[in-house]
Amino acid sequence: MTETSDQSEHDLFVTEFPKQGYGIVDYLQGRVHFALLDQMKLMHTSGMTQEQIKETILSRVTEIIENFEPEKELKSS
Repeated sequence: MTETSDQSEHDLFVTEFPKQGYGIVDYLQGRVHFALLDQMKLMHTSGMTQEQIKETILSRVTEIIENFEPEKELKSS
């Protein structure tokens, strides 16, 4: 895929969260919120039902949380 086609696809489905005027917690929560909305928009466009979208996202988020090991994260930083 060329950079141009990547960029136009990103423009359709990736909402940028403003960087100024937010504390770090609000900024990170806003990025997660926008990322989930963008993902749901793409999944809906691809033909998934609302129930399929919900199951997929909850499954992935659950997997991320279950695999999170804070001690390893701190050591690799």
